[in-house]
Amino acid sequence: MPLRIKNAPDIISARTNPLVVKLGKLNEKKHREEEGSFRLDGIKLLLEAIDFGAEIEYILVRDDAYERIMDSIEKHIGERDICLSGVLVRLGVSAFEKLSSEKSPEGVITIAKYIDKIRKICKIEKDSVLSPDGKTLMLESVRDPGNLGTMLRSAAAFGFSSVIMTADCADIYNPKTVRAAMGAIFKLNVDIVENSVSAVLALKNGGRRVLAAALDESAFRLGEIELNKNDVFLIGNEGHGLSSEAVAASDKTVFIPMTEGTESLNAAIAASVCMWEMSKI
Repeated sequence: MPLRIKNAPDIISARTNPLVVKLGKLNEKKHREEEGSFRLDGIKLLLEAIDFGAEIEYILVRDDAYERIMDSIEKHIGERDICLSGVLVRLGVSAFEKLSSEKSPEGVITIAKYIDKIRKICKIEKDSVLSPDGKTLMLESVRDPGNLGTMLRSAAAFGFSSVIMTADCADIYNPKTVRAAMGAIFKLNVDIVENSVSAVLALKNGGRRVLAAALDESAFRLGEIELNKNDVFLIGNEGHGLSSEAVAASDKTVFIPMTEGTESLNAAIAASVCMWEMSKI
């Protein structure tokens, strides 16, 4: 059959097993970066990783879910010739629970290598040009991994190709980010930059107009400003918004009209509203 697995792997039961201990450390950014690996929880993200062609190191399957998980993989793969021998690891319930961070785990955790489409740009020179593909979102200091993942998910949903984010944003490989993104990390080109201002200037050098989501006296009302496909929305930190330097470097500021007396929108929702406007173009 197309899905090639020689034999079901032996069961690892001990929570102190060296592999279990090693992979458990991937919950920490330091160890993710050392290994160049991250985790994906659940069957959907495993299947997304397979479809993307991610370099999968391990598929960790809880023993009592083994048959169900293998059945889901086989049905999804169909006639494609994919070999999973050597990456399947069967864990006892206790060993799996040591690794799982889900409240209701589905019984499978995937460990994959970092993705080539996600890259760090160490330094942007004064006259550098940033020319990302397609519609682009830029994020400054978004610290909550759930918010970051939701923004990535919305970007993919609204037809965006690229995301630029500052290095002080939440780690894109944080399990909470990966879970909230729901496979979007496989669909987007992501550039991680050290400095927001230099990135904004490099975008402008590349012919992009940068629109900062900020409320000031000169801000344009979203829905009343004419957008074009090369515009880049710049979204800031959940609590403090954008830095004054990033706003000053941008071409214009834009605000989302809201009912008087209501609280400001969550950063991920605000980003999604802006991207929805862009998706109409």
